Amino acid sequence: MISPTPLMSLVAGVWGFKTLAVGVELGLFTRLAGGRTITVDQAAAEFGLAERPADLLLAASASLGLLERAGDGYRNSELAEQFLVEGHPYYFGGQIRYSDLRTYLPWHRIADALRTDRPLTWDPQSQQSMFDTSDPEMISQFWDAMYSTSSFTARALAGAYDFGAHRSLLDVGGGAAAFPIELCRHLPHLRATVLDLPHVLVRAEQRIAAAELSGRISTVAGDFLADPTLPGGHDVILLSMILHDWDESTNRALLAKCHAALPPDGAIVICELLLNDERTGPPEAALMGMNMLVETEGGRNYSGAEYAAWLAGAGFVDIRTVAFDAPGANGAVVARRP
Repeated sequence: MISPTPLMSLVAGVWGFKTLAVGVELGLFTRLAGGRTITVDQAAAEFGLAERPADLLLAASASLGLLERAGDGYRNSELAEQFLVEGHPYYFGGQIRYSDLRTYLPWHRIADALRTDRPLTWDPQSQQSMFDTSDPEMISQFWDAMYSTSSFTARALAGAYDFGAHRSLLDVGGGAAAFPIELCRHLPHLRATVLDLPHVLVRAEQRIAAAELSGRISTVAGDFLADPTLPGGHDVILLSMILHDWDESTNRALLAKCHAALPPDGAIVICELLLNDERTGPPEAALMGMNMLVETEGGRNYSGAEYAAWLAGAGFVDIRTVAFDAPGANGAVVARRP
């Protein structure tokens, strides 16, 4: 007999997210780094909580796979130790904090976005884009979120697509340089350039310097939408989590610029959460599409077949899709300029 239990799981989804978010906010997982165990009484004392909420937080975190039982206390699960301890290479807390503070409350008004086809996290009448803001805290949250999502996604991409034949990568809209940093760490021969707006490149240059890759990763200021051309001299162009921000005509125009900027046999890599061709899933891609309704004017998530059609229209050949598992993408559509 069919049961409404799956619907209850959807209802409880927000409870799980907020449990995760408050654990990150409190620094719970960072405090438990390195195998430390904490009891309910210790958690209550350290976080200034009564016994009941401390007990409920630890039990709920364990139920979500974030903590595990260890004697009379709890310790980080492997998942939390790898991705929720601040300072670890693939720390994911930036994405969690941004989602909690920036997009969670606007999602409560998702019906408004459906009815008006307008974003909820910024005002198109007074701002040029979601990035047009004088709030430095929001900007910091956004780029921390993008970096925490992108760094592990770049690692997964490096395992799925062979960059070994390439020597010079252009990361269009590369943000804080997570992809070039990760790829250059794994590929000693690779050099990279990050193209983005001037104020974004300040953060990118800080990340590049901290990674000690300033000699191999450069930056160039530009607007990939407004500029008539893209920088040349690269044999592979990366568009990672970029095209879902824009509508089809904008994306087709950008792909034409990529084609013009590449040499013969140069490659393009589109890294995204791809919908299946039937547009029925997977959930992470379809729900990211709904998030584009909240955060953008024309963005949506697309299928691999849609990207393939646009690439062919721009003159690319040998179009194929490689699949992988990562928080920011589930695959990449790759093609070659003949």
